[in-house]
Amino acid sequence: MAKPRSKAAYMISAVAEQYQIHPQTLRLYEREGLLAPSRSEGNTRLYTDEDLERLEVILKLTRELGVNLAGVEIILNMREKMAAMQEQIEEFVATLNQELSTRVRSSSPESKQSLIPMVQMSPTVVNRESAGQSKESRAQRTRRSER
Repeated sequence: MAKPRSKAAYMISAVAEQYQIHPQTLRLYEREGLLAPSRSEGNTRLYTDEDLERLEVILKLTRELGVNLAGVEIILNMREKMAAMQEQIEEFVATLNQELSTRVRSSSPESKQSLIPMVQMSPTVVNRESAGQSKESRAQRTRRSER
């Protein structure tokens, strides 16, 4: 039987060396709330692969694009919100597709053969006055309103 796969965790010195940054910079990112590494029983910071991906984004924003730490925080928050919104949209689309497929299955045989599923709409009440108007009476009404 295979052992459950554990997540890799890296100590601060290894991460600092890998990304060529000072360990104090990593501590600063943690103080600013940009990174949140887990801690060992001895209170040692342990960085996961997800933490390293987030660090790469932070470094790209600061090194290559010149964004300050306040801007990095805003961008990271926006990315998280966009990911949550994307997930909501995907859930909505899945629900919508499920509802459409349910309605198509329960619809009449004629609509099953059509390319676009037909949905029965409730009858609307037509305004008798506008239904009975001729082109001439509309033109007369327009002339009266212009005066």
